[in-house]
Formats: sequence, structure tokens, C-alpha cells
Amino acid sequence: MSEGAGATAEPMIRVRGLTKVYHVGDVDVQALRGVDLDIARGEFVAIVGASGSGKSTLFHILGGLTPPTAGTVVIDGKSMAGMNNQQRTELRKTTVGFVFQKYNLLPTLSAEDNIKIVEYIGGRSTMFTPEFEEVLKLLGITDRMKHRPRALSGGQQQRVAIARAIVNQPAILLADEPTGNLDSQNSAAVLGVIKDLNQRLGQTILMITHDPDAAAYASRTVHIRDGQIVGDGSI
Repeated sequence: MSEGAGATAEPMIRVRGLTKVYHVGDVDVQALRGVDLDIARGEFVAIVGASGSGKSTLFHILGGLTPPTAGTVVIDGKSMAGMNNQQRTELRKTTVGFVFQKYNLLPTLSAEDNIKIVEYIGGRSTMFTPEFEEVLKLLGITDRMKHRPRALSGGQQQRVAIARAIVNQPAILLADEPTGNLDSQNSAAVLGVIKDLNQRLGQTILMITHDPDAAAYASRTVHIRDGQIVGDGSI
């Protein structure tokens, strides 16, 4: 399996034998079937698969949103084996940032406050650092910070969501269909920003998508089908 640049170092994400079984009534549904995956520090990887392929289940396990049935997951040197809910919550606060298809911005707060509330929850200062101000410029939303979500376009809302996801400097950015609600022009702009975050800041990014055009922005694609990795390599 290709691990990209920095492959000799300890991977940012290491998955071995990952299995997830959901119990639906009297039926067991196997969403993941022994997945092995390494993602190097600073990689931008796209996980590509159709609906029901297991990619969203993999996303939720890597983000500490749900535990696996079997297998091991190590995130930035921390094993998720045996983590309780509080420990998984701490992982999400300190190590993993999320960007979802639905922007999930609080409608009564300005863009700035939507970002700062995450800093507050993370126990950090709610004053933006000069480095983060540069990120806002990169995202192209510096002049939209006082606007509430309803005054922002879909593309601008997604950029605010990206800023919110990385304000606490997580080691990993997990993006689940981040352009699913955007038109082609805004999709290209948002994907370009995500790629810039990877290239300029060295952010480790794992993006879940069913769209091969979106996956083309990543440095590596991993294909998943029926809960198994069926292809892994550079684009």
C-alpha cells in the first residue's frame, strides 16, 4: 500500500482489521470488513465509494463518533481501543476537526462567533491569532465575519465551517462530502481551499466523497466497496 510522502514516519492514522457490524432487528449488517489503512502526516486522501460502501462508517469511527466492532485504530499516536465517551469527546476537541456536507452553523450567531464558540468549548482563547487571521484570508471570508449564516452564500458558509473545524489546530481534518450541497463553481472554490490548507499548512486531510471530480483534488485516492478497500494509490 502506498503511504505517500513521509511514509517512513509513524502514520497519522493507522487502521488494522477494522470491522463494524450493525444489528438491525434480527439481521446483522456488516458495514466494514477488515479494513487496513495508513494515512501519513500531511497527506490529503480521498475515500471514494458509492452510497452504502462503508465510507461514512469509516469516517465516523476515525472521528471517534462511533466505536468499531473489531480492529484497531491509532490516531496521532493514540489508540482508540477502549476509549470511553469522554475520551472520544476529548479526541474530537483536540485532535480531529470535522467538515460536513451540511454546514451546521448556528443561525443566530455571526460567522465569527460560530468559530469562536469552538475555541471556547476547546478551552482556548477566543482571540484569533495572526496565523489564523491569515487562514481566514486564505479562505476568503475575512470580510464576512460579522454576517450571520443566512447572509452568506453556500460556499461562504462552507468556508466558515472549514475555519471552525481548524481553529483549534487539530492534527486531522475529516471532511464528509464537503461539496455535496454546492454548485460546481463553489465546489471548485471550496476544494481548492482544502487543497491549499493541505499544501500550505501541512494539514492532514481525509475527505469522504462519491464524486471522482472532488477526489481529483486529493494527492491519493482510496476506493471502498462493500466495506472493503478495493483500490489504493496516487492519482
